[in-house]
Amino acid sequence: MSAQTVAFHTLGCKLNFSETSALSRMLEQEGFAKKEFDDVADVYVINTCSVTDNADKECRQLVRRIQRRAPESFVVITGCYAQLKPQEIASIPGVDLVLGAGEKFNIAQHIRQLAKGDPARICSCDIGEVSGFHSSYSINDRTRTFLKVQDGCDYNCSFCTIPLARGKSRSDSIANVVKQAEELAVAGAKEIVLTGINLGDFGKGPDGAGAPVSIQYREENFFQLVQALEKVEGISRYRISSIEPNLLTNEIVEFVANSDKFMPHFHIPLLGRNFGPKCRALPLMPYAGCLLKTYYLVLTTVSMQLFERQFVF
Repeated sequence: MSAQTVAFHTLGCKLNFSETSALSRMLEQEGFAKKEFDDVADVYVINTCSVTDNADKECRQLVRRIQRRAPESFVVITGCYAQLKPQEIASIPGVDLVLGAGEKFNIAQHIRQLAKGDPARICSCDIGEVSGFHSSYSINDRTRTFLKVQDGCDYNCSFCTIPLARGKSRSDSIANVVKQAEELAVAGAKEIVLTGINLGDFGKGPDGAGAPVSIQYREENFFQLVQALEKVEGISRYRISSIEPNLLTNEIVEFVANSDKFMPHFHIPLLGRNFGPKCRALPLMPYAGCLLKTYYLVLTTVSMQLFERQFVF
């Protein structure tokens, strides 16, 4: 295969954007030239989502667009949807390669093995076999830089497919995250958004460890991470993309409220729970007793600081 150009399209979350950017740099290092998705390219890579109801519909629409524009090009599908339903994606006319969670960062090797006209190839494994942490960040794609520090989730909510698409909770190290933040500062980045699947669960290492919310199994924790990032010179502000209420500790709230760099804002997801016999969500225990405390602490601590200090947004 002699493909020289590649184009990307991302569906879904900030984490997907960081990984798409990392895949793009990886292929550029392998000799590919990046093109815009609306241009004609030799290879098109679609990084998919599984959270929205329209994930499969959007993926099919994008593949049809490529087929009309460049029928001889290769189409590669990766991301959460690719891990969850590889056979379904492989059956879409025009798809040449489906890469699961364990193979997406081997994309260059797989692309070079493609031949037009062959049946769609599926390179995936059981999500339980996926391990290791792949650092990713976006740069030059948007005003803010998305920095991936955590991946996967150990919660098993009955309505959520993310653990099946992303695997167990695992993390980068504080030292490596700080190093990447310093490199981004040198590259001109001023604002970093910390991203992950279960961001507050940071600290279990690249292969995950122990019970989902048990501190004693952690190598490091999210509070230590934000403390270390605060000291990185050249970065003006940080944002925390989303954090579970049971993992948003008092010390994190108070630190952010008094920080010179972390924006005083938390996106805290809540569950809609149906107590009927046919619907079982995540047990309430991790949330019970912390929700009211969390919201009260966030509102009072951050509000008081906003009165006392002036933030530049």
